[in-house]
Amino acid sequence: MADIDSRSGASASRKRADARRNEQTLLDAAAAAFRDSGVDAPVRDIAARAGVGVGTIYRHFPTRADLIVAVYRHQVEACAEAGPALLADSSTPHAALARWIDLFVDFLVTKHGLAEALQSDDATFQTLHAYFLDRLVPVCGQLLDAAATAGEIRPDVEAYELMRGVGNLCIGAGRDPRYDARRMVGLLIAGLRLR
Repeated sequence: MADIDSRSGASASRKRADARRNEQTLLDAAAAAFRDSGVDAPVRDIAARAGVGVGTIYRHFPTRADLIVAVYRHQVEACAEAGPALLADSSTPHAALARWIDLFVDFLVTKHGLAEALQSDDATFQTLHAYFLDRLVPVCGQLLDAAATAGEIRPDVEAYELMRGVGNLCIGAGRDPRYDARRMVGLLIAGLRLR
């Protein structure tokens, strides 16, 4: 009897892994569509990118708001998880900080229409900004602390303050071909260095 139970457990585990992969595919496709066309991208375009039917998307995400929130949370989590990994793998804490800020810029500049959606009356969006801050400010703080402890940057930079500054530099990126937000953010991060 235990053999049957172990096989059914392995089958359930494999099914859960498949479901996670399928959801990941949907989230990646939606993120790409949102990046290219904004959060109002047609669901049929997202389904085509994911290689599924429209019904599959609605089965996982009954409303557009549900899909937007899921994509946003997924990308916040990826950015949050990248911080410690970059700190472990980079040559210096400042290099880790610079690489993480680059990921953060990618996150910010690919959110066409999200700011408007977050300002809407849809209750689904109410907690997203707090979630964003709760997950990413501590990661940025950890990177800043490591770089300051290593004597690479000024010790008086606050994570929220830096993220707000980076966010402000990214406003309007993509609308003006003469403005390079990434270059401006790079100058900001280079300016934190003590040496």
